[in-house]
Amino acid sequence: MQLAFDVLAEPTRRAILSLLIADELSVGDLERRLRLPQPTVSKHLRVLRDAGFVEATVDAQRRIYRIRAEPLQELDAWLTPFRRLWNHHLDALESHLARRASTRTDPISPRKSSTSAAYRKRRQ
Repeated sequence: MQLAFDVLAEPTRRAILSLLIADELSVGDLERRLRLPQPTVSKHLRVLRDAGFVEATVDAQRRIYRIRAEPLQELDAWLTPFRRLWNHHLDALESHLARRASTRTDPISPRKSSTSAAYRKRRQ
């Protein structure tokens, strides 16, 4: 699991995976979309391939890369308990905000109104 997090910690690798979600792409396609030189893209693809996140097929002179779901499914399974925790907290926040909104009689507080008026004066 640590290897997966180490691999995904690099922003360029996450960008590559984001592009590969939509379609299979060649190194050249990735270069153009990322605006990075070929050696840099190839280096990151090698790391992703070695970690099992992508696989390549050869098409004449090009390598076509596609994402592999299995490592991402493993990460998703590991994150499930944390997601439940956050969902619980977000549900509680939503309930709190709904209760707060229902007890308010004036949707705009006086302070907010005066702030908005001051902002409008500055813009004139």
